[in-house]
Amino acid sequence: MNERDGANDQPYVDVNVRLPDSARKDDQGARDDVKVTRHRITAGGRELAYTVTTGTLVLAEERQAKEGESEGFKPRAQVFFVAYALDGDHDPRQRPVTFSFNGGPGSSSVWLHLGLLGPRRVVMGDAGALTGPPYDLTDNEFTLLTHSDLVFIDPVTTGYSRVIEGEKPADYHGFQKDIESVGDFIRLWTSRAGRWLSPKFLIGESYGTTRAAGLSGYLQERHGLFLNGIMLVSAILDFSTVDFTPGHDLAYVVHLPTAAATAWYHGRLGEGRTLQDVLQEAEAFADGDYARALHAGARLGAEERAQVAQRYAALTGLSPEFVLRNDLRVTLARFCKELLRDEGRTVGRLDSRFAGIDRDAGGEGPEYDPSMSAILGPYTAAMNHYVRMELGFESDLPYEILSGRVRPWSYKEFENKHVRVSDTLRRAMHQNPHLKVLVASGYFDFATPYHATRHTLDHLQLDPSLRGNLSETFYEAGHMMYVALPSLEQQAVDLTAFIEWATNRSG
Repeated sequence: MNERDGANDQPYVDVNVRLPDSARKDDQGARDDVKVTRHRITAGGRELAYTVTTGTLVLAEERQAKEGESEGFKPRAQVFFVAYALDGDHDPRQRPVTFSFNGGPGSSSVWLHLGLLGPRRVVMGDAGALTGPPYDLTDNEFTLLTHSDLVFIDPVTTGYSRVIEGEKPADYHGFQKDIESVGDFIRLWTSRAGRWLSPKFLIGESYGTTRAAGLSGYLQERHGLFLNGIMLVSAILDFSTVDFTPGHDLAYVVHLPTAAATAWYHGRLGEGRTLQDVLQEAEAFADGDYARALHAGARLGAEERAQVAQRYAALTGLSPEFVLRNDLRVTLARFCKELLRDEGRTVGRLDSRFAGIDRDAGGEGPEYDPSMSAILGPYTAAMNHYVRMELGFESDLPYEILSGRVRPWSYKEFENKHVRVSDTLRRAMHQNPHLKVLVASGYFDFATPYHATRHTLDHLQLDPSLRGNLSETFYEAGHMMYVALPSLEQQAVDLTAFIEWATNRSG
């Protein structure tokens, strides 16, 4: 239910504060632009009344005053956001606020917003039972708004976020500037909303977990903003775990359990075994005989090579001959194409429960990712409807759901090394021993495989006294595990418990 723009309506979290005159370049758009609406839904058996602030906030950098000029700010970008606040007499010192973003790079925050956290969610069905267009929205009875205010952030060039005229978009299309701009937005929003003494959380998905780990250091060290918790959904903190470059064998090891889960789901492992049985066997093989075989390389004897291939095939649904032809190293693209080749189908990368159809059944890799295709249409339609028709924010700019306009993305800070932010997170946890971290993984996610994430966490070199600050949850779905309703329901329980734990309210 919507209650738009009553004359006396004021948002509980009020960021409708314009920049000082010194921050404005001119009247061509370097100013905040927000819309405030009020709504009600029923969630968890109770009615939630809440206020939504939707719009753009100007990021401005301090400028050095020249002779004869006063000091001020130079507007650089307008960042689009949607902020939710529960109505009522809430003490800001007790009410948490969670900042949310997705990844890409180049993705808006729409997936976590309308899939998991927000008070409205997409209706699209699930693997094998998609609804098809036109799509719809429904109230999200599992919304995290019951336990935390929410701020969804679209990084520059995603959503409606754009640079100010005269600025260069490419300046924001890179690892470090992305962290700085999102971190500066969080600092500015927190100041304007008066939430410095509130419990504060980050939640990121996919590359958003890379960003969140980077922010854990930037917010502490640049702005002195210490967090209560970070929620990492489908995490990737060390890019070496997904690198299939020849000579680099780690990726093959950590992807194998997800391949086994996929084969199990599609009925390629026979009857009688549960998913957990398969995963336990696959993990033991991957970390044991398989890892040793890859490490041995040419030293591996022919008989042992054949045995390893046979075991690999039995766990993944492939033929031993195919495994041997690939030197025991089946790349992700080849697996996704090969598993269901006899059916003329491929399996998804983001969520391997989804199956696709290619023109060339004899090709080496899939033509497209069927799991990406399944979610792109519903979320795009839902967001474009929602922002205008329910939140009342109008713009003729295209809402960039997942934009390639951020390419090439700069990782210049890492030179010729793999991108790795796990040590930034480790350092932040050491500096702030109250910081809690939740890591959520889907068993059918090939983009950020759960065993790869586990490998990264096991190599954090976190002090033993802080290992208890780290928790993991797992779901029988993929990258966006919340598209499966049972996973959405369980994930809502897990996130709520984490918020309560990290704010010392779990009793």
